[in-house]
Amino acid sequence: MVPSRRSVLLLAATAGLAVLATACGASAGPAPAATGTPRATGGASATTAPARPGTDPAASRDLLAAARSGDAAAVRDAVRRGADLETRDEQRRTPLLLAATGDHVEAAEALVAAGADPDALDQRHDTPWLVTGVTGSAAMARVLAKAGPDYTIVNRYGGTSLIPAGEHGHADYVREVTTNPAVRVDVDHVNDLGWTALLEAVVLGDGGPEHQETVRLLLAAGADRSIADTSGTTPLEHAVEKGQTEVARLLRG
Repeated sequence: MVPSRRSVLLLAATAGLAVLATACGASAGPAPAATGTPRATGGASATTAPARPGTDPAASRDLLAAARSGDAAAVRDAVRRGADLETRDEQRRTPLLLAATGDHVEAAEALVAAGADPDALDQRHDTPWLVTGVTGSAAMARVLAKAGPDYTIVNRYGGTSLIPAGEHGHADYVREVTTNPAVRVDVDHVNDLGWTALLEAVVLGDGGPEHQETVRLLLAAGADRSIADTSGTTPLEHAVEKGQTEVARLLRG
């Protein structure tokens, strides 16, 4: 049976803590940065957040609904009526985050043009930009890049958008992010589990064509193939162990 992502994360975290305890000569106590425990985000309200002063509450509610459904015309109408661009739903998602999650590109374009914040965090510690690494939408990445997001903001596992993209084998997205001169995502960023995008593409990938292309693109962008996980295993060693012949060939260079 193929292990779930959660199982893999927990196993990697446990291994990382064991290595840390051995190296330090101490018992493994609480270490949030090494366990993969989602980062605390604080203060999420149970209901839709009220619109800010000077904005129209009804238009703000309509804006959330329009962004969620991808109705770009309704988005523009709600903005004209005085909607709060940063209004939140019950999970503290803004209209732009809802549009990005649903890959509603035209709606996102309207929101970006109106000045929506690409860095607004929800209760899961996602931002509009970060969620593009999960959806793998190159088109959405191009739209949000125009808003000038902060590429150093990380998700609840301490990762950049490239790391889940590596996991899912979103080759088109990786190509966009690593070749678009407006985007500045660290290709060698290490998350709280000790994994880079390259490691996730191998450890959590299936070795098929999309993951092969993802690995090739990451390497072309300068990804360091020598960065090992917390147990000291390199991407190449993982690929060989998993029987990913073509990925291993790419990693051997």
